[in-house]
Amino acid sequence: MSDVAISLKGTKEIIYSDNLILKKGIWLYFFLLLFEGALRKWVLPSLSAPLLIVRDPIAIWLIYTAWKRDLIPYSSFLISMVFTAMLSLVTTFLAGHGNLFVAIYGARILVLHFPLIFIIGNVFSRKDVVKIGKIMLYFSVPMTVLIALQFYSPQSAWVNRGVGGDMDGAGFSGAMGYFRPPGTFSFTTGNTMFYALLGAYIFYFFLERKRVNTWILILSAISLFIAIPLSISRTLLFQVIIAFLFACIAGVINRKFSGRILTTVILLIVALSIVSTTEVFQKSTEVFTTRIESASKFEGGIEGTLLDRYLGGLLGALNHSTSQNLPFFGHGMGLGTNAGSMILTGGVSFLIAEEEWGRLVGEMGILFGLAVIFIRLGLCFSLAFKSHNELVKGSPLAWMLLSIGLLIIPQGQWAQPTALGFGVLVGGLIMASLNTSK
Repeated sequence: MSDVAISLKGTKEIIYSDNLILKKGIWLYFFLLLFEGALRKWVLPSLSAPLLIVRDPIAIWLIYTAWKRDLIPYSSFLISMVFTAMLSLVTTFLAGHGNLFVAIYGARILVLHFPLIFIIGNVFSRKDVVKIGKIMLYFSVPMTVLIALQFYSPQSAWVNRGVGGDMDGAGFSGAMGYFRPPGTFSFTTGNTMFYALLGAYIFYFFLERKRVNTWILILSAISLFIAIPLSISRTLLFQVIIAFLFACIAGVINRKFSGRILTTVILLIVALSIVSTTEVFQKSTEVFTTRIESASKFEGGIEGTLLDRYLGGLLGALNHSTSQNLPFFGHGMGLGTNAGSMILTGGVSFLIAEEEWGRLVGEMGILFGLAVIFIRLGLCFSLAFKSHNELVKGSPLAWMLLSIGLLIIPQGQWAQPTALGFGVLVGGLIMASLNTSK
């Protein structure tokens, strides 16, 4: 064997070893995302405060390891985001609240976690993305059993215990005296995002049924149907509908999926007809319907719950900045997070704005806030274009993940650690599913 061949073989082994180390870190990030809430509620309630940022050390290690091995890809989105965050961090001390801990807590969102999107996208292969989906399918059944127990149990029950062992319960206001269950997460947001991502994977596996056991897929789909009313989450319902529409669009764009879409619809109708006969589904559906009706009265129906929430975010952020006479450079990074407002005020939630874009403009000002918004939007447009091209070629994986990515990457409430984790994970998975060379 020539010296050149030996050198190439050694280089390949080093690259494989580097990728394997980073992959293990990414898997750890994923499992901590799923079970961080369980640790804070049931396993280590006395450490609930530090466990809030339990994934931050993993993020630091991943960035350092990827940088040392030259595995952080060059991206104008990544460079622009980190540069904007550092400038805003400076203005936080010059013209904002000036609190070091709050500023660092806010900056970590863009400096520590946002780069993971590109590291995951560079290190993971399509096989790894599919493996994540299979794990989600296996977790779906026990997760649905858990939220059913939480739904029908009083808030004082052990399954409903809150963060830090709070006996008042972790459920959030729902309807008819029932509460929205959080599953293994600290808050219901995590439960909603888990099932939204699960829905995207379920429709993908229906398009590519050879990649997973059919019975596992059907059980997972049934679990999703049961979980929608149990969650009492309109966001989850809209997200699953969007994922189904993306699957239908896939059948229109690439005709090889058309027949599979029809088969999928028939299977889902059969599954739904079976599930609808159960008392669990009937009662939770009644509660869910009541929740939708009551919320529509206050928010103006579909226009208020969907259009204003997702499409009116940018206008709302701009209006907030003018009506509240916000400083040009904002109030400072981290002030709009619950942890930041707790440190500075002692317990005020959503001190700046509940919506993500309003929070960004309020914290970072009109210049840097809009810059972050447009960077996140630009990343989504880039992923959407590439996902469409892959769909045309016959690979629907990135396209189906895009169905949730288009919502939680540009407008997800990243001030909340679980929402941040899912936004980073989904963005990285979409990028990784575009890897054709691995």
